[in-house]
Amino acid sequence: MNRRTVLALALLSAAFTSAGSQMGLTQSDLLIGTWKLNLEKSKFSPGPPPKSQTLNFQRVGQDLQNTAETIDAQGQASKIVFMHIYDGKPHPTTGNPLFDATTYTRVDDHHVKWVRSKADKPIQTGSNEISAEGKTFTVSTEGVGANGQPISSVAVYDRE
Repeated sequence: MNRRTVLALALLSAAFTSAGSQMGLTQSDLLIGTWKLNLEKSKFSPGPPPKSQTLNFQRVGQDLQNTAETIDAQGQASKIVFMHIYDGKPHPTTGNPLFDATTYTRVDDHHVKWVRSKADKPIQTGSNEISAEGKTFTVSTEGVGANGQPISSVAVYDRE
């Protein structure tokens, strides 16, 4: 092979390697970073919605840690830490008295199903979806909220 052919093959190989790594991104990879709640696109039943919420996803080993910082409708701040471990088993969740563990099951690279539980009893179920372009993250939740009332929400987040 001549020098030009070797260079062309090297460049082609690098291009395929780069494209392949982008095509193989999972929801875990796409979530890393900061997300802000878009109140205009979100729905909370019963209301009122929080004043604000920020999600910060960071890698911890092979897993993800999501720190959710919220200012509720009354102006009270809270912080919940979720460990996103996609093995279908419950893992500790801290910062919310309603639940103490979350179980995540990956559906595909853009969808995850989850269950939040308290003392091994399911309290809330839902799903996470990240848009194809990776700019919108949607969390749908059904279950029981404070005071045992039924809740249903669709929280839409925009990448910061």
